[in-house]
Amino acid sequence: MTTLITNARLVNPESRTVTLGAILILGGVIAEVFDTPDPEISAESVPDEARIDARGKYIAPGIVDIGVKICEPGERHKESYGSAGQAAAAGGVTTIVTRPDTSPAVDTPETLEFVRRRANEAAPVHVLPMAALTKGRLGREMTEIGFLMDAGAVAFSDCDRVVSDTKVLSRAMTYARALGALIVGHPQDPVLSAGAATTSGKFASLRGLPSVSPMAERMGLDRDIALVEMTGVRYHADQITTSRALPPLDRAKRNGFDVTAGISMHHLTLNEFDIADYRTFFKVKPPLRAEDDRVAMVEAVRTGLIDIIGSFHTPQDEESKRLPFEEAASGAVGLETMLPVLLRLYHSGELDLPTLFRALSLNPAKRLGLECGRLEKGAPADLVLFDPDKPIVLDRFKLLSKSKNTPFDGARLQGKVLQTFVNGTSVYRSA
Repeated sequence: MTTLITNARLVNPESRTVTLGAILILGGVIAEVFDTPDPEISAESVPDEARIDARGKYIAPGIVDIGVKICEPGERHKESYGSAGQAAAAGGVTTIVTRPDTSPAVDTPETLEFVRRRANEAAPVHVLPMAALTKGRLGREMTEIGFLMDAGAVAFSDCDRVVSDTKVLSRAMTYARALGALIVGHPQDPVLSAGAATTSGKFASLRGLPSVSPMAERMGLDRDIALVEMTGVRYHADQITTSRALPPLDRAKRNGFDVTAGISMHHLTLNEFDIADYRTFFKVKPPLRAEDDRVAMVEAVRTGLIDIIGSFHTPQDEESKRLPFEEAASGAVGLETMLPVLLRLYHSGELDLPTLFRALSLNPAKRLGLECGRLEKGAPADLVLFDPDKPIVLDRFKLLSKSKNTPFDGARLQGKVLQTFVNGTSVYRSA
């Protein structure tokens, strides 16, 4: 299929530029990137029906979202590969990297094969599965990492169920290092953070909620980095959310360790005060932090100390959220809302578009060894066309996800996905 997108503003995260130009798509890849908005190409080469006039809107590499929870197998009523794939396409996400914290956990080649087959059948976007690091995510015995890699696992993680036995974790990291596998850790001290619903401080005390010190994240990251130094494994911290965790992360990178870090959209745009009157849609894990931490995280993304931004899409049904704050399930959906929410940082002048898409597209693709995430000749034509200035009022009941647990219900946002392409094929177009 041939497509020519003209009169577009090209957001290039690699060159860190935004320029007027055009893109020619041929056979699922970017065949040419033009530095003129309307290149002279004959109608025989590209017929009128294959031309898209972007009308000055922006086009960027499709988002690669690491850490998405799809509730198959086990809880399909919360989210399926079909509904998540449609939500991803509507949000400009062209590749989703799924978590293994399902029921049962994705800890065997057979379960992983089921996941891959279901995803390929139902989702219009690329789906790459992670596998559990330990069997049943119980932290006792490592999974068959080699066999799971052969079955298609792109990384290994026990998600928010932190492996507390350091010997088990060190053995798994040593084995993963020998195979070149990527370990995704959740930096939290599991004892300090157990049962916490908020970040410790005056606000948590006034609300009478169980809390956790930001030092729990620092302590968890310190331990993981020490094990990285000992084993030499490739390591990605899924979420760094406190300023106290930044110095050890910076030291690890300066020491040449193979370490990267991510953060969720929620910790970049919300703070602890947003839970207000015990609003459970704002209960996420780790809990929302102080405003000073949020500002520090935005700066860390700007400088590149934090590499990747993800939605950490975690569907929960109404029954799981309509509970007292302490008892409510953690997590929020984000596949469809991530881009308009993060554009708040663009409109406030905190992050420019190339920096934003460097963290959303280029860096996650590079970390996983993918060819996407770039606007250059020969790259896969996984693209998102969007209008960053389009005002919208978010209505959670119009989201394509089965679960509607977004903290941004009713929020006035600025930014809308107009069209999403996967391998050059349009998989979403706004009405």
